[in-house]
Amino acid sequence: MIDAAWTALGMFAQPATVLYLVIGIVFGLLVGLLPGLGGTAAVALLLPMVFALDLPPELGLPLLVGAVASVHHSDVIAGILLGIPGSAGVAIIMLDGHALAKQGKAASALSLSFLCSMAGGLLGAIGLTLTIPIARPLILSFGSPEIFMLSVLGISLAALISTGNMLKGLMAAVLGLFLGFIGVAPAAADYRYTFGSLFLYEGVDLSSVALGVFGVAEVAYLVAARGSITNTISLSGSWMDGVRDFLKYWKLVLRGALVGIWAGILPGVGATAGSLMAYGQTVATAKDKSRFGKGDPRGLVGPESANNSCESGDMIPTLLFGVPGGAPAALLLGALLFYGIEPGPRLMTDHLDTVYSIIWAFALASVIASILCFPLSRPLAKLTTVPLYRVAPVLMIIMMFGAFQSSSQFGDLAIVVVLGVLGYAMKMTAFPRAPFLIGFVLSKPLERYYFLTESLYRTTDWLRRPYVVGMILVLVIPLAVTLVKKARRRRRAAGTAGDEDRSSVVATEGVDEGTGPMGNPWWSLGVCALTVLVVGGGLVLSFGFHREAALAPRLVAVVGLACGVVLLVQSVRALRRRATSPELFPAELRRGAAAFGWFAGYVMLIYFLGFGVATLVFVPAFLWRVGRVRPRGLVIYTAVAVALVVLVSFAPNVGLPDGMLLPAIPGLAR
Repeated sequence: MIDAAWTALGMFAQPATVLYLVIGIVFGLLVGLLPGLGGTAAVALLLPMVFALDLPPELGLPLLVGAVASVHHSDVIAGILLGIPGSAGVAIIMLDGHALAKQGKAASALSLSFLCSMAGGLLGAIGLTLTIPIARPLILSFGSPEIFMLSVLGISLAALISTGNMLKGLMAAVLGLFLGFIGVAPAAADYRYTFGSLFLYEGVDLSSVALGVFGVAEVAYLVAARGSITNTISLSGSWMDGVRDFLKYWKLVLRGALVGIWAGILPGVGATAGSLMAYGQTVATAKDKSRFGKGDPRGLVGPESANNSCESGDMIPTLLFGVPGGAPAALLLGALLFYGIEPGPRLMTDHLDTVYSIIWAFALASVIASILCFPLSRPLAKLTTVPLYRVAPVLMIIMMFGAFQSSSQFGDLAIVVVLGVLGYAMKMTAFPRAPFLIGFVLSKPLERYYFLTESLYRTTDWLRRPYVVGMILVLVIPLAVTLVKKARRRRRAAGTAGDEDRSSVVATEGVDEGTGPMGNPWWSLGVCALTVLVVGGGLVLSFGFHREAALAPRLVAVVGLACGVVLLVQSVRALRRRATSPELFPAELRRGAAAFGWFAGYVMLIYFLGFGVATLVFVPAFLWRVGRVRPRGLVIYTAVAVALVVLVSFAPNVGLPDGMLLPAIPGLAR
């Protein structure tokens, strides 16, 4: 074990490994500034590059881990300086961080956040290291029933603990599972849900799913929102004040990191919930609670430590059992599988050096990112003054390039845009997207181990196995607690509202209609109805499969239809109660739809003209029509974008779509 740890550390003595780690760190810092993207988008953008460049694991994994470990260092910059959180997990940190900035202590708040992020990352790496000695006997005691139940547990907890309506979380997971069922069935020779398309025979690519649901959806949202994040920046105060606060509250740093690790181990909880849990624990144990929310440094310490340690905690179930604790871990799991490294017993025996390389990468990235953030805070913060819709063309070029690298098929580009529409609708109607991605990633192992379990054991036998019973209890207890809390809230609300309003209270309990441009309840009802139709259609089509290939889709469809019907009833009741509703097609929604029109047009240009020529047309047209960029800036922006595309096209192992009409243009339509 010690030899493997030293071997892994020796990898980082190689200049190439350090270079790719730093590239991942810098990329993660840049992505962390953009609201809503986070670690999932960072890995989703880099993962196709790893595939395209055919990077070995000693280079590809540090690149990806560096991005994940550094995102939470920079997403606090906009939150503290501007009051605009870079990710959901920063929202709670922003309460005291932005208040400190208003008091002229921005530098102190930032330095405290950077140090807490570094400590959280280091403590998370230590926690991941300590799990290795107990990992081998635990993994060896797991058979197919335990791994199947662990997959069920990961998907279910991701849905049940997700913010908002837990039924929407379950439906999102069901949709992700059905998307994963596309292609050849693991237990039979059937091709499912391909509709005769050869492109879908091998299923949908993970990179395309992540880029569409998280990347394109967020870019469309930013384009629709228009404007920049802010127009003013103020970085005042002393950096050393933050260092003194860090040393003063070291116990809170330790407690926050432990909370984050625990939140990461539980599938689906994630950094956002971990930060909230750490903040709640910090407030609950404080003697003087009056300053929280008004600029108390303690309000930064616990949540920021948890925010970063959670990413390391996510890797514990991912590496030990192949069940990702969150969306970024799900993508890292995809990278491991790409390299032929399967989590579980063999990983802890044959690839122990890989495990330690991930641990070292987390630790080193946490330190390097914190060091870089001190001098880069001001220039990074200035990027937030750039209008967001002017960043959109660059992001679309990167995502379309990345999507094509995984399979070199045009269909991936179309899937990215289609799933982008789905991700945008889910975001606007409060369907959590993390359960969707986790369901997609776990669809194959869930089905494989379910088939093995049913083939090797009687149902009454495997359900009585100790670990299976324990996981069932872990799954049932949060559900029971949630239902009891809702029942109590209903009784209290009904008691205060009176008997005549009791039915209305019950009707709206748990309904989350969505916010923003799709806040009209008709949109929530429409999305719920569409999901029911999709799941019902999947169930009907499953009757044409062999029994082995139909088992998992039918089981998932029954769960999905049950959740979908309840959601429809809730939505209809909520709709009846609403006296007034927001506008059905507000201006922001129309801008979002127009953004998807531009993206679809870019894909069609790529199909006919090739990647280079399409970029040459799309970038200036988008900047002129949507961004209102002046001619000089438009020419410079376009020239740089096209030059980068041409440069990348000559890189080894990199392919770009040729186009149907202009396949002979060298460099542009290659």
